[in-house]
Amino acid sequence: MGTHLTPIIPRLRIGLSGIRGKTLVVDALNAIYQFLALIRRPDGEPLENKERKVTSHLVGLASRFSKLAVDYHCDFIFVFDGPPLPLKQRELAKRRLIREKAEKEMRELLARGEYEKAFSKAVVAVKVDEWVIESSKKLVKLMGWPVVDAPADAEAQAAYMVSKGDAWAVATLDWDALLYGSPRLLRYLTLTGTEWLPSKGVARRLEPELVELEGVLQRLGISRRQLVEIAILVGTDYSEGVKGVGPKKALQLIKRYGSIDQLPRSIREKLAGYEEVLEIFLNPPVKESYSLEFQEPAYDELERFLVDENSFSESRVRTLIERLRIVWGRRSQLTLNGFA
Repeated sequence: MGTHLTPIIPRLRIGLSGIRGKTLVVDALNAIYQFLALIRRPDGEPLENKERKVTSHLVGLASRFSKLAVDYHCDFIFVFDGPPLPLKQRELAKRRLIREKAEKEMRELLARGEYEKAFSKAVVAVKVDEWVIESSKKLVKLMGWPVVDAPADAEAQAAYMVSKGDAWAVATLDWDALLYGSPRLLRYLTLTGTEWLPSKGVARRLEPELVELEGVLQRLGISRRQLVEIAILVGTDYSEGVKGVGPKKALQLIKRYGSIDQLPRSIREKLAGYEEVLEIFLNPPVKESYSLEFQEPAYDELERFLVDENSFSESRVRTLIERLRIVWGRRSQLTLNGFA
């Protein structure tokens, strides 16, 4: 879920045309959760193969990223989370309880035939298991894009890779990539242009937004360390924050006092151990050595995986393979021209 900083972060709507020709590091689980939440049957249940294994995430990954690649000449690197840091265990336990409650409510609504309300609960009840992770990695690799396993938080690894110049931006909905130091963050990398808001029961129109860290810091008049301290006041995946302190108030406090260390004791004492959280964001564990080999898609194996093993229609997979052939042909031509 990350940190809630939306009210204070300036963003620029760039649309899909703004990502043309870019290489993006995708926070894989962030995208997968979206697909599992939104790609469902009319009764609210996820798509499944013949073995009753969920395939909604595979549909989303195959469709969205092949379309973006062929239409907007994008390349993608997918980064997956590693084992969670100890401080994150409490947040994960809290999310698990929320999911379990939402799933129970969803089942009750489905039994009563209240499908619209059930769908809103399904968005919250999404859970990821080993099958979802491993099948996602397999699909991405068969499509020709590199997969990187982070030692801990995927967004930290993705931010490091963008900082090194291996990609243009981190594609994720969460703000944490900024806290980890990514120069650029791309939100709402989507084809449909809508986002479901469970609390309001409505969908809103979306288009890609670019956030540049340097511009954010200049606009707010703060340092990156101060941005992290604002997030700590609000609450992060590693700490609860201070009750009643939202992004705007946190910004005011940090700008007035300069740092958490200088805050009034009544506030500071509610942030015991915050130094460890600060260190996680400023110096996160990352993998400095990784492979980013873009390979020609394994067309035959991809077809078997999707059609034979996961019940995709042959026509859908033919469309996918046609797109990937165009993408690979384009990349091969660029490579040849580069050596000319």
